[in-house]
Amino acid sequence: MQQTRHDTGWRGMTIADQLARHARTTPDLAAYRFAGTGRSYAEADDRVTRLAAVLTGWGVRHGDRVAVLALNGLEVVECFLAAARIGAIAVPVNFRLAPAEVAYVLADSGARVLVVDAATAATAQQAGPPEHVLVVGSEYEAALAAADPTPVAHEVGDTDAAFLMYTSGTTGRPKGAVLTHRNLLMHAFSHVTHLGWTPDDRVTLYGAPLFHIAAVAGMLPNLLLGGTFVITRSGAFDPAETLDEIVAEQVSSCFFVPAAWQAIVDVPDLAARDLSRLRRISWGAAPASTTLLQRMLDLFPQAELVTAFGQTECSPVTCFLRGPDAVRKIGSVGTPMLNVEVRVVDEAMRDVPRGEVGEIVYRSPMVMREYWGKPEETAAAFDGGWFHSGDLVRQDEEGYFYVVDRKKDMIISGGENIYCAEVEDVLAAHPGVAEVALIGVPDDRWGEAPLAVLAARDPAAPPTAAELTAWCRERMAHYKCPREFHVVDALPRNPSGKVLKTDLRAQHA
Repeated sequence: MQQTRHDTGWRGMTIADQLARHARTTPDLAAYRFAGTGRSYAEADDRVTRLAAVLTGWGVRHGDRVAVLALNGLEVVECFLAAARIGAIAVPVNFRLAPAEVAYVLADSGARVLVVDAATAATAQQAGPPEHVLVVGSEYEAALAAADPTPVAHEVGDTDAAFLMYTSGTTGRPKGAVLTHRNLLMHAFSHVTHLGWTPDDRVTLYGAPLFHIAAVAGMLPNLLLGGTFVITRSGAFDPAETLDEIVAEQVSSCFFVPAAWQAIVDVPDLAARDLSRLRRISWGAAPASTTLLQRMLDLFPQAELVTAFGQTECSPVTCFLRGPDAVRKIGSVGTPMLNVEVRVVDEAMRDVPRGEVGEIVYRSPMVMREYWGKPEETAAAFDGGWFHSGDLVRQDEEGYFYVVDRKKDMIISGGENIYCAEVEDVLAAHPGVAEVALIGVPDDRWGEAPLAVLAARDPAAPPTAAELTAWCRERMAHYKCPREFHVVDALPRNPSGKVLKTDLRAQHA
């Protein structure tokens, strides 16, 4: 007898099933909060059901991609869950990207639908949107109001793709990491189990954009347990307003990148606020100084400090540093999370002795399924049966990991990944630039900042910093643009012609 999809793949639970489960059992509890308003589980489930009906009415089917290019808001989460409900794949798009960069993501993913808001509609139009575009606001609300509210069963397995998260590589071209429902739900389960969540952990705030894996994965523990996820506003970060929101929403756990934590600990009246409900403070996505970590420990004595380390392809956390170790092992990224197996290996996949530097590789049910449409890159990433992170680490005698460098040519500035090859390609196209290398230099606010070292085609008349900045901003997201430019006669190279970025980093540290 021929097997149907129901017989083989429609088992387990998806992230949308979690929403429906709590809508039945705790319908009146708050699922999401944003800017002082929110949705109960029953309201959220109804809106997701209606949006799923809109998508299916447009012909969106299992495996189709639904892209979302919008600032943070309740509607973004609804789009993610509606896509999941019908077996489509959500594609969060960084709203800071330039139109050409958005166009690449839309083309590479083959998105059939794009959801935008007022702030991103112009960028989407320049990028060349797909056939179906839905604008958050009156158009979005009218579509939901007219949609059929009757739940429809869709055959979606937990091994099916849920998200296509774009993360660039050293080639400068973004790659879509395919994360399944099982990847993400296993991550949520491992997260709450490893950190020992209790009913007191039911309100979480993530200071991250919803196109970022930190926020996508961060909302799922609450969805798993029936808690409340507080979505933060996009735009300029206001630390005092953020603290007010933490107090008003009675947040028990929050996450920020180090640059945001630095601004928070500098708020003058921080000690005067009632932060007694805050039980866990987390950071990750960029380097943090030991000075900042010590200040966080001093200013939030009632809260556990947690360091989260990982990458998009791993859903994303692979290691935690927590509790007393936050002081005892300050500077470490901790030890592997539940359900993560690691090795530290050399180029030949041989384990290196503890204390020596090697690449950390992973095996875990949280590791992505593949890179979208890139079989060669996928095969290379899983060479030897383990996922290659590109991070160079050392392990101490107690098993704690310390990041030494990144094998991949990448800068992390304020939690955003900046890939050197991409920026170098843009600068190299400038008529006044002969050669260029991008490096990351320490920055008190952002952890790292991009600095461009270049040689001019005409040494007597090199391009100005203002000219180069304008050139970059016309062609890519502003956060990728170098903060500084340094002109040299020639870039240092080894005998084979490779630029010695180690030398450049030492010179400009």
